[in-house]
Amino acid sequence: MLKEFKDHIVNHFPFLFSGKLLIACSGGLDSIVLTRLCRLLNFEFNIAHCNFNLRGLESDNDERFVKDFADQVNATFFVRHFNTEKYAKDHGVSIQMAARELRYSWFNDLAREHQFDYILTAHHADDNLETFLINLSRGTGIDGLTGIPEINENFVRPLLPFSRDQILEFAKESKIKWREDSSNSSTKYLRNKLRHDVIPDLKSVHPQFLQNFGATVEYLKQSNDFIKNQVFRIKKELFEFLEGDIIKIPINNLRDYGNPRTCLYLLLKEYGFKAWDDIEKVVMAQSGKQIYSETHRLVKDRDNLLLSPIVEGISNRSYNIPEEENMIMIPSGTLKFKIVEEMSDVDLKTIFVDKEKLKYPLTVRKWKDGDYFYPLGMKGKKKLSKYFKDEKLSLLAKERVWLLCSGKEIIWIINYRADNRFKITPQTNQILKIRIT
Repeated sequence: MLKEFKDHIVNHFPFLFSGKLLIACSGGLDSIVLTRLCRLLNFEFNIAHCNFNLRGLESDNDERFVKDFADQVNATFFVRHFNTEKYAKDHGVSIQMAARELRYSWFNDLAREHQFDYILTAHHADDNLETFLINLSRGTGIDGLTGIPEINENFVRPLLPFSRDQILEFAKESKIKWREDSSNSSTKYLRNKLRHDVIPDLKSVHPQFLQNFGATVEYLKQSNDFIKNQVFRIKKELFEFLEGDIIKIPINNLRDYGNPRTCLYLLLKEYGFKAWDDIEKVVMAQSGKQIYSETHRLVKDRDNLLLSPIVEGISNRSYNIPEEENMIMIPSGTLKFKIVEEMSDVDLKTIFVDKEKLKYPLTVRKWKDGDYFYPLGMKGKKKLSKYFKDEKLSLLAKERVWLLCSGKEIIWIINYRADNRFKITPQTNQILKIRIT
């Protein structure tokens, strides 16, 4: 196995020979064999061990075993104790998930603190099969069927092509000692039940089952890469990026790509949307229908879908601007105030007002139902809701509108229209230029 392992490293991970490595070592068969193989290849590495305090004295004995093993292979030893049960309860996750989150967080902390280039874990081919079956049983897209990645950011899994039987045979031939985790024999966890009850039967059906599974996963990975490239191409053709991190998706254009339901799901899943039926309902719904992921919101707006990040805590925010202030930052940009001698070019981002008509402090706030203003260049007042409708502003665009106000009166719908009541006249003594950048 040593020669096969070395060839695998040379062909796929040559950077490990010169990298500063951290090996995650539980003391079990897989991680002990991985560490031995890395020592035989003269890698530079340190060892990290997690004590999850779940098995009492057995956990402590595992820790002592790995510490002694680290001394044998001349590696620096890191250990961290966790209150795993408390973490699981506080975060509402399973014990297995808690242990996973705790160890990966700590490994990343160690990598940053000690400048490790890569973190090695001992996942192998049987682990890959177990993960595949777990994801399949829970319902998953193709991403969940492509197995454990060999490289994921700074995590590397060099044992993935090797089976547990190969690892065990190498350990016995090399007279390597390891620790057995008693919890691995319990079948109350899904992974263990698959390992002990299901997978042996699958292997007995076909002697080459594990190898054939590995080939299938490779085909799925290649198919997934092709799909991702197609999705990237469609995004470039279909997505229109608007101001304020809003993405507009024309619904009619979706149909040009065939199977719009699947197409839309693939386009939106990276934004946290997972419910196919909910996405489809938004497409068919009336304007204004919206759904949320943890990070984004999808809104039906006439013949378009509008995708935007969720921004918390802005709707009720307001800003006061004292008279002496000449610049203030707001979510949509920076407002700048300057006394000038005369008006210059006016655009959507610049207005000129009669300073003596203002009541300080000025206020920047969100618009609300019932707001009205006197549009510059027009007679009479107009409700903002009517103005937005005439301007064909989308629901998201309306939500992002900010008002500059003097007392209860609107000076400017920022980025859109100034108010007639504060315009420059022949009687104006002080011209105030207001610009947003």
